[in-house]
Amino acid sequence: MKPTLLILAAGMASRYGSMKQVDGFGPNGETIIDYSIYDAIKAGFGKVSFIIREEFAENFKAIFEPKLKGRIETDYVFQNFDLEPFGIHEKIERAKPWGTAHAVLAARNQVNEPFCVINADDYYGFDAFQKMAKFLTTEVADDKYAIIGYQIDKTLSDHGTVSRGVCAVDENGNMTEVTERTEVYFKEDGSVAYKDTTGEHPLANDTRVSMNFWGFTPAVFKQSEELFRKFVEANKSNPKSEFFIPIVADELIKSGTASFKVIPTATKWFGVTYKEDKPIVQKSISELVENGTYPGNLWS
Repeated sequence: MKPTLLILAAGMASRYGSMKQVDGFGPNGETIIDYSIYDAIKAGFGKVSFIIREEFAENFKAIFEPKLKGRIETDYVFQNFDLEPFGIHEKIERAKPWGTAHAVLAARNQVNEPFCVINADDYYGFDAFQKMAKFLTTEVADDKYAIIGYQIDKTLSDHGTVSRGVCAVDENGNMTEVTERTEVYFKEDGSVAYKDTTGEHPLANDTRVSMNFWGFTPAVFKQSEELFRKFVEANKSNPKSEFFIPIVADELIKSGTASFKVIPTATKWFGVTYKEDKPIVQKSISELVENGTYPGNLWS
């Protein structure tokens, strides 16, 4: 059974909701999602599921269906505010849905095969998709999941500090925890450090970090549903609280329910966090086209 690619795109509402199409970064207006899907098809994924808000479904279909028809099966998962399906009979007012792990839960009735989860606005590289496809077809189990571990020095910005989920990895290559470091940056000598309330701390340049590229079986839906109910109960008066995938991963590791293999990649990651990132992303993609990694016109 071919694995499925689940793309977290519900948070991109403002970009998709306007009359403008998705931001173009490639030479023919290709989006970052286009490159992820292209790499996933090449790596052997059988379906792509977009997690979006229902009101943007028509926009999405208009953008992606013509390109992907005959290339890969497509599906749409809607993330919304309705808590009834989770057995929560309370209406909780919020401006945004409940975060990335809640988005994954939204797919629980539509995904029946091993799958990976990625962000819509991050470039991950073919190596990551190839390694994840191999894991999802040969190794994955209901108690054995995975995360792609990027080298921290291949994920930083020259435009200030970033937050990164730093993975602690044991001698078997499994993650023991993810620690969020909020102010990570390059020092002048090219080494990496982060700051916290106690000062500046060095990080090895090849420290593995999470860029939200996870591999699961559908067992994770059941495993995280109860955690979600508890999270909502504990955070119902906090409208900005979010149920993130690392919260689930941390709980599954600590309870011994599942392990997470850290699959290393040396690919350079890039993404769109700030407006200033756009020209950098365009330049990075342009270099990948020039060196033959991608064709100039991705879907022709």
